[in-house]
Amino acid sequence: MGFLDWAKQKGSSLTGEVKKIANKDFMEAVAAGCALVASADGNISSEEKQKMIGFININDTLKIFKINDVIDRFNHYAGHFDFDYNVGKIEAMKQIEKMKNKPSEARLLIAVCCSVGSSDGNFDKSEVAIVKEMCQRLGLDHKEFGL
Repeated sequence: MGFLDWAKQKGSSLTGEVKKIANKDFMEAVAAGCALVASADGNISSEEKQKMIGFININDTLKIFKINDVIDRFNHYAGHFDFDYNVGKIEAMKQIEKMKNKPSEARLLIAVCCSVGSSDGNFDKSEVAIVKEMCQRLGLDHKEFGL
């Protein structure tokens, strides 16, 4: 089963799960994860920023958070990638790894990042690879997400 099949199976329950655990650390991890997926090719283009911000703005799962807060934090992490890809990746992973000892939050974070990565209908190899690395750092099996 691929990610798109897994996402269809999860359905709208993703939104309910986000509402249950909405907190600042989780929002930070979502923003960092979105920036990391957007930068998977080593560069966050203007189009990618617009796509990510647009997706965050319209996605029911992420509407629980104030859009200005998510955009601010996304831009914060994106700025690190603008400076240097490795610096950006380290900073984003620090925030993502805060979910390591919170299995429900970690799984949901990966699910949201997969949704963002596949939002354009093309979950490309570099995006899948970075999500797999996130899974490893969180102690999750990427196969659980159809990757």
